[in-house]
Amino acid sequence: MFKKYVPYFVLLGAGFLLWFVKKHQASSYPTIKNNNTAIILPAVKDKIEEGFNRNAHTIIYSRHAHCRMDCRHIDASEVKEILVTGHVNHSKMQEDERGKTYPLEGETHDKQHVRIVFAPKGTDTLEVVTCIDLDTEWPCNCK
Repeated sequence: MFKKYVPYFVLLGAGFLLWFVKKHQASSYPTIKNNNTAIILPAVKDKIEEGFNRNAHTIIYSRHAHCRMDCRHIDASEVKEILVTGHVNHSKMQEDERGKTYPLEGETHDKQHVRIVFAPKGTDTLEVVTCIDLDTEWPCNCK
């Protein structure tokens, strides 16, 4: 009785062997494609002294800064953008009896190349002292 089914077992075994060989060939493995186009840059910290907080909750705008922002078409969202992404121009840093100022430069979302000068006022407050468009000379009379 067993002899009657041997050819079927051999045929079944050969089919399984053929399937196993085809499955485990190198070309049949799925290729992993990396479609991730995000570029992750290492965190580079500016050499900023203690007392400057880029994550300040309160931003105060001086009267001069408001005037310069109006003339140069810079809004508060662009100021916050430069605060987060801008780099410090160490050659333009100043210090006097009122404290230290930190000029941050960068490009805003509307492609303006600006320098915004911040002055820390306490641990969680920054004052915007002035805003400068480095590419365009705007006609305005801010004092």
